Amino acid sequence: MSSLVAHSLILLTLLLGLYGQVVLKWQVSRAGVPPEDWAGRIGYVLHLLVNPWVVTSVLAAFLGMVAWMLALARVELSYAYPFTSLSFVLILVASAFVFHEPVTAQKLVGMALIIAGIAIGSRG
Repeated sequence: MSSLVAHSLILLTLLLGLYGQVVLKWQVSRAGVPPEDWAGRIGYVLHLLVNPWVVTSVLAAFLGMVAWMLALARVELSYAYPFTSLSFVLILVASAFVFHEPVTAQKLVGMALIIAGIAIGSRG
């Protein structure tokens, strides 16, 4: 049961991170390119920081950190940490579906290598 809880917490950490990154990209894309001047850039960032969607992504990062701490209380860091590489895979898939970003052959090979690395690393 403890293993199921630990893996669920690791998955929750990954999903919360995915949510945060997708929301940030969405909101930054809506906000447009930052201005060239420093005052404009500061205003741009402050405007984003008070955006309710961006606030939820910060909250997701905090909750992901809490889930990660709880997972690490149950498994070794050297076992858990390689699973964080799955975030690259999740982000690639989400960016293709949500933002219609291209999935190239090189990216697919990279995903396969990441998954293979996790499969090999998690056995030791």
